Amino acid sequence: MFQRWIYTVIAALSVLGLASSVGAQDWPAKPVRFVVPWPPGGLNDVLARFVNDRVSRGLGQPVVLDFKPGAGGRIGVAEVARAAPDGYTIGMGNLGPLTIFPNLYRDLPYDVKRDLLPITMFAASPLVLVVPNNLPAKSVRELIVMAKAQPGKLNYASVGIGTAQHLIFEMFKKKDGADMVHVPYKGTSESLPALIAGQVQVMFETLPSMLPHIKGGRMRALAVTTPERVGPLPEVPTLVESGYPEVDVVTWYALIVPKGTPRAVVDRLYKEYTAVAQLPEVQKFLADQGLVYLPNTQDQFATRIEAESARWGQIIREQNIRVE
Repeated sequence: MFQRWIYTVIAALSVLGLASSVGAQDWPAKPVRFVVPWPPGGLNDVLARFVNDRVSRGLGQPVVLDFKPGAGGRIGVAEVARAAPDGYTIGMGNLGPLTIFPNLYRDLPYDVKRDLLPITMFAASPLVLVVPNNLPAKSVRELIVMAKAQPGKLNYASVGIGTAQHLIFEMFKKKDGADMVHVPYKGTSESLPALIAGQVQVMFETLPSMLPHIKGGRMRALAVTTPERVGPLPEVPTLVESGYPEVDVVTWYALIVPKGTPRAVVDRLYKEYTAVAQLPEVQKFLADQGLVYLPNTQDQFATRIEAESARWGQIIREQNIRVE
């Protein structure tokens, strides 16, 4: 009787496994919801729409954008985290919500390791260090010298406490003792006019946001945060060249799904998004936006998230950064 029961259990599990496999192979049988944790109309919207229009063709089903903005991306990421892991709710993951905020907020409505499965980055953006044209500093080194000679006199902008744009200046402070005053804004729509008006003297921001203003002569670029110089600004050195090898930072745009999503679905999503990211038309679109594609496997992306989370966590603890 016991042996018969064992065989019955094994047969039942085999049937369940087969059903799961068949279900994954049949996926997608209906439209897929893609959660964008940012408001419509910005770069995240434009990028998600351009990429997913092409992913839809490969999947044979529409990928429909669902905007869930708020709390710096935390609301949208939480929406993905608590969704059914069936492949029909996927979403965009970004640097802040996946690597910085877990070290900054105690009441985060998701746990990255427990609730989410990162699949791949499909685009990335360098950060660029910019100053007004009337600021005497023509290089990162000259900026640091100026800041050290006038402690507390220079203001730097960011798009919020604990963002990469803020934490890189904390890295400057730790390494060189450059004492600049942090002025956080709600977004680039506020920080950019403040820089142009001279209310702040320096800031990091994504290359797509700053490129038109740099090209238009309204500000000057001192450095980019990628290990190598970027195509749109070939004359601008990297922070590595400027003496900061530890500052290798890009903000990225990635695909995430709820933990527990079937492996066959995950592999299909990785295949489709990777293929689309390498299309010539997508590569041109990224370049036109000041974005890049960094080839990455699923394991490489997961490793990157862990390493970046550890780095930001160390800075946040050492500099005693808190969000009230």
